[in-house]
Amino acid sequence: MASSLDKLKALTSKLEEKLEKKEKKVENTSTDTSKVETVKVVAPVKKVTQPRKKVSTQSADSVREENILRVKMLYEKLKIYEKSPDFENIFVYKAMNLSGIGLKEEDFGQVREGKYIQIIAITYEPDKNGKKKAKNISLGYFGKAETLENTLKNEIIEFVLRWRYEKAFQNLEHYKDLIDRVEIPSDTLF
Repeated sequence: MASSLDKLKALTSKLEEKLEKKEKKVENTSTDTSKVETVKVVAPVKKVTQPRKKVSTQSADSVREENILRVKMLYEKLKIYEKSPDFENIFVYKAMNLSGIGLKEEDFGQVREGKYIQIIAITYEPDKNGKKKAKNISLGYFGKAETLENTLKNEIIEFVLRWRYEKAFQNLEHYKDLIDRVEIPSDTLF
């Protein structure tokens, strides 16, 4: 539990830093009709010793909205609607994976020769005994790895990653709601 909480805090911290950088970039861009000058501000990396203040919800919401719009665009472009006609239902799946292309750090974006490229959604359904069992559902089939165009490969990877990003937002909402239901003592850290 503690390691999950630490990971969640670290992820939240990274997201907050990226949002702050993005906001600084927007604030420091001046537009004059005679000249356009962009000032790029790079904030130094700080070691966080205390919990950070809450990010403004508007910034986090706008990042999430942009992500959803891009997921929807890729959903249509990759024709995921053929296997899952209702866009909202794609977030009911418990997980999403990719076969034929590596998503781990050590093989990210590498196609696996001789394999077929598919977007796989994972759901859990009860078997005949009532026990939950993982079920893989193909949401998109894109042919042999060797014949895959680079642009299409990048869009497939982006779709899966952006889907996971939105799923993470939904999970954070769930845990935030649960935490809000718990009476928190005044001497806690956050």
